[in-house]
Amino acid sequence: LFSKLKSPKYFNLLSLGSRSTPRSLSSCALKLRLSPQVNQGNMPGLQSTFLAMDTEEGVEVVWNELQFTDKAAFKAHEEKIKTMFEQLVVVDHPNIVKVHKYWLDVKEIKAQVIFITEYVSSGSLKQFLKKTKKNHKAMNARAWKRWCTQILSALSYLHSCDPPIIHGNLTSDTIFIQHNGLIKIGSGTERVLGLAIPPELRSPIRAEREEQRNLHFFPPEYGHVADGTAVDIFSFGMCALEMAVLEIQSNGDTYVSEEAIERARHSLDDPIMREFILGCLLLNPDRRPSAHNLLFHRVLFEVHSLKLLAAHCFISNQYLWPENVVEEKTKQLDLSIVMAEIQREGRPPVQWRYSEVSFLELDKFLEDVRNGIYPLMNFAATRPHTLPRSTSQPPEDPQKAKTPTPEPFDVETRKVVQMQCGMEWSEEKRQWRLTLLLVLEDKLHRQLSYDLLPNDNPKDLAMELVHYGFISPVSVFRAHPLVKGGGEGSK
Repeated sequence: LFSKLKSPKYFNLLSLGSRSTPRSLSSCALKLRLSPQVNQGNMPGLQSTFLAMDTEEGVEVVWNELQFTDKAAFKAHEEKIKTMFEQLVVVDHPNIVKVHKYWLDVKEIKAQVIFITEYVSSGSLKQFLKKTKKNHKAMNARAWKRWCTQILSALSYLHSCDPPIIHGNLTSDTIFIQHNGLIKIGSGTERVLGLAIPPELRSPIRAEREEQRNLHFFPPEYGHVADGTAVDIFSFGMCALEMAVLEIQSNGDTYVSEEAIERARHSLDDPIMREFILGCLLLNPDRRPSAHNLLFHRVLFEVHSLKLLAAHCFISNQYLWPENVVEEKTKQLDLSIVMAEIQREGRPPVQWRYSEVSFLELDKFLEDVRNGIYPLMNFAATRPHTLPRSTSQPPEDPQKAKTPTPEPFDVETRKVVQMQCGMEWSEEKRQWRLTLLLVLEDKLHRQLSYDLLPNDNPKDLAMELVHYGFISPVSVFRAHPLVKGGGEGSK
């Protein structure tokens, strides 16, 4: 029964598993797939991008197709492509466009990679800057700092992964800004398309890379040495410069000249901002600061308010609370009660009552923090985010190829940080139903249900959870006694 429950949560159109091809999807999925094409930023190498619908969550997503006409060359690099996509799927950051799912569709003469990404309905940063320039000569310093902080928070996350993820195509075309000020950058898919694919397969990517109008976003060493995180820092510095001056002048569709960049640098009035940007644009990649260190630069660094720290603490533990916790808690409060007081000698104290708190504003603030508008740059993660490594399958034995074998399930590598077990008697089926609520270390929730059979035992059930990839092997020692306790309670 656990195996039947293990269908991808994200999209009904993907419910047939990671090896499904578009032809094998339901008619509903095909209809979604044939929705109008969308332009999800300047992503190189993609032949088609379609708007689709996650029917479970009720949100729009993007269906991306990357096609290869040379199947033999694709097969030679298939494992490398799979490895990098598997890393991107587990990337989870509020300022990074989410890659939900991917799979390979290999046919007789050609192959393609299909991957589903978050749909960002807002425009690119370049479009926003052009609109702003019509009414303003320079960008507001407060907005500039907020944008830089969000971009650096995302880059710091990518660069701290193990192994590090290099974005590789950070430009004002691949940075998106929403109406509430939330910034999102690409997940690094550009890096996959640019480096995991050999030269004979990536002519569209080369054409995109050589587009003259975006050439100034890439450092001088690009294409000559192995790329490191310093490539993204240079690109970020150019984006920060463009955000500050609103536009770096170019001659139509031709490349942005060094003279135009120099004029933009000298137009910066704030010497601290100029120092910050020039540090990112150093020609020597070894001298460029890291994204983590840039968050501590004096132009961005600030001591966070207690309100923001408390909000982040609340968000990090939100799985402990109901979704409408603010509304529920306010119903129980006597709004006339004093929540805080400042004692003053010789004068009446200053009192702050619950009635003076705007709970709607508090709820909106929590939502903004949850969405990533106010990241804690002072507490950016210093330990690496470990990404799963792909498990290479051994070459198939031709003698055994004719014998059908069940496909192995993916091994879960994330630890379970919280478990709850419940038992409920079903009068209709005349048997006990076991319900497990699992919270993984990346805050993913899983709720599993199982109708107990007379010969079931806790150890076998726990091992079955591992076998089907619901929990990691190290978590089985927690699941075993929990299931055992639930089962004993039903006797």
